[in-house]
Amino acid sequence: MPQLCRVTNREPEKKYWIVIHEMSMDNLLKILLNLLFLLSVNVGYDDIYKSSLPTADNLTFHRYNINCLAIYDLDPVEVKKALIIKESQLVEDTDESLSVATSNRPLFIKARGYDDVCVSEEEKDFPIAYSLVVHKYAWMVERLIKAIYSPANIYCIHYDEKSPASFKSAIKSLASCLPNVFIASKIEYVYYASFSRVQADLNCFSDLLRSEVKWKYIINLCGQDFPLRTNIELVSELKELNGANMLETTRPPAHKKLRYTHHYKLMENSDLNITDQLKSPPPHGIEIFFGSAYFVLSRDFIVYINSSAVVKDFLKWSEDTFSPDEHIWATLVRMPGVPGEVPRSHPDITDLMSKTRLVKWLGHEPHLYPPCSGIHIHEVCIYSLGELRWLLNYGHWFANKFDPNMDPIPLQCLEEKLKERRKLFGC
Repeated sequence: MPQLCRVTNREPEKKYWIVIHEMSMDNLLKILLNLLFLLSVNVGYDDIYKSSLPTADNLTFHRYNINCLAIYDLDPVEVKKALIIKESQLVEDTDESLSVATSNRPLFIKARGYDDVCVSEEEKDFPIAYSLVVHKYAWMVERLIKAIYSPANIYCIHYDEKSPASFKSAIKSLASCLPNVFIASKIEYVYYASFSRVQADLNCFSDLLRSEVKWKYIINLCGQDFPLRTNIELVSELKELNGANMLETTRPPAHKKLRYTHHYKLMENSDLNITDQLKSPPPHGIEIFFGSAYFVLSRDFIVYINSSAVVKDFLKWSEDTFSPDEHIWATLVRMPGVPGEVPRSHPDITDLMSKTRLVKWLGHEPHLYPPCSGIHIHEVCIYSLGELRWLLNYGHWFANKFDPNMDPIPLQCLEEKLKERRKLFGC
C-alpha cells in the first residue's frame, strides 16, 4: 500500500495529498534541494508545486502555474519564474503518454474539451480543411489540432514514415478519437528539401477532395506551428479573401536560381546534392516565383491543380529540384487562369505581407523585427517569452516555430489567449 503524506499550503484551508511510492532517500534529497533552490530565488514553492497537482487540465499533458497576463507585461517576478521552469523544471510529454490518454476515448474527449466546442452558424457554413505534415512531438500536434478544432472542419494528418513507432502510434490513436481527423491514405518518407514534402501535401489534397465535407479553403501546417486566431476569426478573414489565395510569392533572388536550374539527387545519407546536370526550362513557359511551403488556398484552386495537365507537367519537372515546396505554390498561383490568380505583373508578396505564417529568420533580425528572445535552429527563431506580445499584435494567422521541450510557456500562454478570444464570441 502506498503511504499518504499531507502537505499543507501557507493558507490553512488549502490541503493537498501526495502519493509516495516507496520513495528513496536519494529522491527525497533531490526534492529538498529543489525546494531550497526555489526559495533561494524568491519564487514560492507553492507556485511551482501547484502545477503538478492532478487537475482536469493536466490529466493529459503538463501545464505550468504561470500568470500569462504578467508574462505579456514582462513582469520581472513572473518572467523569473518562467525562466526557472525553462531551465530546470521542464516536464517532457511523451508520445507514449498520448497513446495512453487516447486509449480511453470518452475520457480523453472529455478531458480535452472536444465535446464542448462552440460552433457558430457562420463556422458551420464555412468549413476549413487542414493538411498537417508532422514528424515529432505528438502532444504538440494534439495541442495544435485542439487550438484549431471545430466539428465543422476536416483535418488530414500526414506523418513522416521515418518517424519513431511511438509517434506514429500516438498520432493514429489521436485520429481514431475524432470523427473529422484522419491519417492520409498514402504515407511518404519525407526528406528535407526534397519533393517528398510536396507529395505529403498532395496526398492530403486528394483525400480531402474525396471527403464529404465541402470545405472552402485549405491551410497546411507543420507540427511546430500554432494559431494566433480562433476558428471563428479565421472563418471571418477567409471570407474576406473572397476566393483569393494567400501566400508568399516573390521573384526569385539570384542566389536561389541554382535550386531549379540544376538536377538534384537524393543520396543514401538523405542529403539532397546538386549535380552538374542542367535542367530544361520549366514546361509550358511557366515563370518561376519563390515563396514558402505554407499557404492558404481556395477549394477551387485545389480542384483546378488536381485536374490540370499543365500543373501535372510542372510538378513532374519540379521533382528533382531543391526545396520545390518553396517555388511550386508561389509559381502556381501566378499561372494565368488559375482560380484566385495573382497576376505575374503583381508586385512581390513577402512573408510579412501575407498573413499565413509568422516566422522570425535570423538574417532579417533586427531590421524587420525584434531579435529572437529564444534560440535559433536552422536560422529560425524558437519563440520564447519575449515574442508573445509581438506575435499577438502583428496580425498573422499562424506562427512558427514552437518547441515545448525548449520553452513551453509561449505555447501555454497562446492557448490561454485563444480561450479568452473564444469567450468574446460567446464560446
